[in-house]
Amino acid sequence: MYNPFAGRLRGTGRERLDTAVRTFLTAGHEVELFATSGPNKAGEVAKSAIAQGCDMILAAGGDGTINETVNGMVGSPIAFGILPGGTANVLANEIGLSTRLHWAAQDLLTAIPTRVALGAVDLPGRPRRHFVMMAGVGLDARIVYNLDLDMKKKLGKLAYWQAGFGQLMKAVEHFWVAVDGAQYESSFVLATRVRNYGGDFEIARRIRLTDDDFEVVIFHVEHWSEYLRFLGGVITNSLERAKGVTIVRAKEVSLVAGRKQTYIQTDGEVLGALPAKVFVVPGALNLLLPAKYLSQNG
Repeated sequence: MYNPFAGRLRGTGRERLDTAVRTFLTAGHEVELFATSGPNKAGEVAKSAIAQGCDMILAAGGDGTINETVNGMVGSPIAFGILPGGTANVLANEIGLSTRLHWAAQDLLTAIPTRVALGAVDLPGRPRRHFVMMAGVGLDARIVYNLDLDMKKKLGKLAYWQAGFGQLMKAVEHFWVAVDGAQYESSFVLATRVRNYGGDFEIARRIRLTDDDFEVVIFHVEHWSEYLRFLGGVITNSLERAKGVTIVRAKEVSLVAGRKQTYIQTDGEVLGALPAKVFVVPGALNLLLPAKYLSQNG
């Protein structure tokens, strides 16, 4: 399936998808294209395709399209692969898949179906939402919440930086995080299943998709501008030694808002506001992973 509105698939970008399709056809595979009709439709398309007898689902689009598709495939034995066509393509970067569609298609021909865990979020009064990569609470969820979607179409990833710098003069919301019996006051939490963040940085350093837990990065600051000093820690691989940062491993994280409304996002999409519970669902997805990624150690 593909998202015709994804950044790299709009307009002439459709030609890139057609080239990828020819790669699969040449290799002897039958291919049927399903277009998503709008937001939050990819999961329904995936379920329909599986019901019609598809033995593999590929999602061409951004990380949001991938997330939607996965939510329609939780627990399915059908293999799932990605063709990166979005703005950041975080998952593709994480697993070492080319961000050029025709090369990504070549990579998928030799990828290995591997059962991996998914993250899940429970919010009061809302259906459970699963995610492949990460849940962010506080800073990045606020940035995504305030993101100008028209600016994103024009500037791509720069739109996230613009939205981020727009927060620098605003007050920081604090909330509470409970992990394995310990409680922390925080201003930004990342419960992640991947190392790659935004396609440009590694905030978590030791987690892998083949693990059955999260790397939880907990920040505590009093002012948005303090996050700028953490950037050096990310670049120099010394974030875990920075004042105001705690990094732990966990299978479950509970989050409760402080005095201000605090948002949570998963894989780049805002779900709502705290309270929330984030936890791991082992073996929930049969994901196509490149052999090179599987052979990497730690």
